[in-house]
Amino acid sequence: MKYTQLNIPDIVLIEPQVFGDHRGFFMETFREDEFKKNVVPAAFVQDNHSKSTRGILRGLHYQIKQPQGKLVRVISGEVFDVAVDIRKASPFFGKWTGAVLSAENKKMFWVPPGFAHGFYVLSNEAEFTYKCTAYYAPEHERSIRWDDPSIAIDWPILPGAFPILSQKDEEGFTLENAEVFE
Repeated sequence: MKYTQLNIPDIVLIEPQVFGDHRGFFMETFREDEFKKNVVPAAFVQDNHSKSTRGILRGLHYQIKQPQGKLVRVISGEVFDVAVDIRKASPFFGKWTGAVLSAENKKMFWVPPGFAHGFYVLSNEAEFTYKCTAYYAPEHERSIRWDDPSIAIDWPILPGAFPILSQKDEEGFTLENAEVFE
């Protein structure tokens, strides 16, 4: 696998080596020893799988207690995936980075604890899987507005379109008013 640190060094884009021929392909999607050596010594405790349709935006989510690190990938379709540093002591506080993840490019995205995470569906539908380092704790889940001007994420939304949001995401806080990590 190829491991690339993005503009926020704790965020890593992972590109697996894919072996393919006329019958299909094979690739490793996770290997603990390599992940610990090249990314972080994380232990994963929960796997999740979601499906969404074009124009749906989920996020920016995080857990203020039991923060989750997430290793994310798309197994069907295409999304624009984003991580925002919400660690007050970080020199990258309030900064974001993103990548297009798709079934075709097979890239994975490491979002460490202390980051808010979200994605926007670019294809007709997308299935998204992720490994988490902590269990889901809905009582600790928080949401930051996807369109917070202080973060200024450059979402690839079509002109004149508006993303489809959950009520929770419509009611998300600005970074200035959100609970963040000290």
